[in-house]
Amino acid sequence: MSHLTPEQRKELKATAEKIVTKGKGILAADESTGSMAKRLGPLGLENTEENRRQYRSVLFTAGKALANNISGVILFHETFYQNADDGTPFRKIMQDCGVIPGIKLDKGVVILAGTRDECTTQGLDGLSERCEQYYKDGARFAKWRCVLKITDTTPSDVAIQEVTNNLARYASICQSNGLVPIVEPEILPDGFHDLATSMRITERVLTAQYHALMRHNVYLEGTLLKPNMVTPGHSCEKKESPQNIALATVTALQRSVPPAVPGIVFLSGGQSEVDATINLNEMNKLVAKKPWALSFSYGRALQGSVLKKWQGRPENVKIAQAELLKRAKFNGEATQGKYDGSGENVEAAESLFVASHAY
Repeated sequence: MSHLTPEQRKELKATAEKIVTKGKGILAADESTGSMAKRLGPLGLENTEENRRQYRSVLFTAGKALANNISGVILFHETFYQNADDGTPFRKIMQDCGVIPGIKLDKGVVILAGTRDECTTQGLDGLSERCEQYYKDGARFAKWRCVLKITDTTPSDVAIQEVTNNLARYASICQSNGLVPIVEPEILPDGFHDLATSMRITERVLTAQYHALMRHNVYLEGTLLKPNMVTPGHSCEKKESPQNIALATVTALQRSVPPAVPGIVFLSGGQSEVDATINLNEMNKLVAKKPWALSFSYGRALQGSVLKKWQGRPENVKIAQAELLKRAKFNGEATQGKYDGSGENVEAAESLFVASHAY
């Protein structure tokens, strides 16, 4: 029996469905302060609050055209309460454009004791109160990332149980406070494993995830899933075609994700901007049973070229914003299976992989 009122369920369902409107997806701009150092450092910029604000301003003041292909933006706490140069809160700029503000709620991954360097995610203490405040301040959805890794001995049953229960508790708390939870049990791309192994582990993890969500009475129609695509490990010698990746990913989802879930918003997992778009496009072109919308929640795969265009220079803001709108448009096309690659540049094909990536 659901602990939610009919009014709560109605709002959660409507928000989740709006986020996965055909042709649209999520801009994940929720990098932590530490992660922003990795973005700003190569540009020769100091990782200060003001430099972080200026970069976020490039993204969020790109104009109403951003809402053509971006339905929601995930924000880090600092960014959620920052303002544009004219004093307008970033979240209000989004709301005025029809883009839904979201919030990163987890407080990072930590080692899970008793395992071989596997992880759990912290931040459950005080979560209900934080959710309540973020909702009052305009957030309507949230993100919580857990990670698993594939090796000869992992992921272990202990890690899968911990991660899936962790995410289920977060999801239940979010919904009680009006926020649509994005459930993200990410399987890292690090490793030498092949496509079949990735597919098998993905099915195992997602099946466990939905068992946990059901045990915690989570209202599936008011959730979104943010999984990895099923790809070979980054160090695997055998590379796979986008068509094989699409088939393996959709098959794994068919076997593990209930049709009640409105949408699946993929993480890019260190793929190049082009590869992330092509693989999403192939999934949407695939003729198969797909009861959920297949969309995107990309960070690096929407921002890589934008950062290179911006370079921290005020005179480059417009061309950087044009690049963001172009990448958003390409991925919007991919959610409809209509991306053809015209207008791409060489830089967008560069790998964005970071070993053991942490936000």
